[in-house]
Amino acid sequence: MDPLTQGVLGTAASQLVSRRAEKVAAGVIGFFSGMAADLDVLISSSTDPLLFLEFHRHFTHALVFIPVGALICTVAFRAIFKSWFKRNQLSFGRSYLFSFVGYATHALLDACTTYGTQLLWPFSDMRVAWNTVSVIDPLFTIPLLLLMIFAVLRRSTRLAWLGSLYAAGYLGLGVMQNNRALDVAEQLAMSRGHTPINLGVKPSMANLLVWKSVYEHQGRYYVDAVRVLTGSQIYTGVSVEKLDLNTHFAWLKPDSQQAIDVERFRWFSNQHLGIDPDNSNRIIDVRYSLVPNQVRGMWGITLDQTKPLIDHVEWSTNRPKGQAALDKGAQLMHMIMGK
Repeated sequence: MDPLTQGVLGTAASQLVSRRAEKVAAGVIGFFSGMAADLDVLISSSTDPLLFLEFHRHFTHALVFIPVGALICTVAFRAIFKSWFKRNQLSFGRSYLFSFVGYATHALLDACTTYGTQLLWPFSDMRVAWNTVSVIDPLFTIPLLLLMIFAVLRRSTRLAWLGSLYAAGYLGLGVMQNNRALDVAEQLAMSRGHTPINLGVKPSMANLLVWKSVYEHQGRYYVDAVRVLTGSQIYTGVSVEKLDLNTHFAWLKPDSQQAIDVERFRWFSNQHLGIDPDNSNRIIDVRYSLVPNQVRGMWGITLDQTKPLIDHVEWSTNRPKGQAALDKGAQLMHMIMGK
């Protein structure tokens, strides 16, 4: 999720294990430890555009790395803020405890989103994605943030517990909504006479009401939006061709770097690769679009037949700006409001 939410949840965890006199220090340590795993975004390459995809939510997010990440955070904090730690008489052990619980929240929260988190590295490269909350959700973040501010200022473990219970309850609501949306999506596919493959739903941006449904049938991905509240509402979407290298890129040599990059992107997207309707040379991750019943890949790779065998694909994003972003935001808001 976004860095602020990660930090706030790390603060909540640190408040639960801290004494009254340690609340402020624990809050600060938990906040920054909760964000620290995302420093993996610094792993990138000017020549390999997909390197950052492979290493974001990689080893720094693994369960086995939590003790190591917490230790790195503790050592770094105590070296940078040496006088502050001395003034607060905070031992290394207590500092490590706050770093540990703060750091531990990060990967588990990320796994609740759709992007995918390698919790089981190095034993498996599976990208765990529970699809229960959007990567940005103000209804999750803002109440938790306010509760943690008051918890730290008042040195209140009770408020910290209240915030933690709110976070757990909201994520639990996401599980329930996911199951409800999945049922509606299955019924929709059956009504079309389809036998869906890899049917899944994910929350649209910043809410748990409207979900994006994606499934495969006879070489195409079908994308729709499902709204679930007291009842259900379907916003029929579109379909897009599933990637078939032999059909769409017959010229691609299996030993070329571009072919290797396609497989790397396939792993990242959990096999959800389609052809951009606007550019037949561009491969998109069909799971992501600002408007949930549309196929406008927010990111993708473009292949070029004229490139040498050793050259990488081109990485590109497709995020609307200006009036286009406002229009798409309005479309999503209409769905959330049930219009």
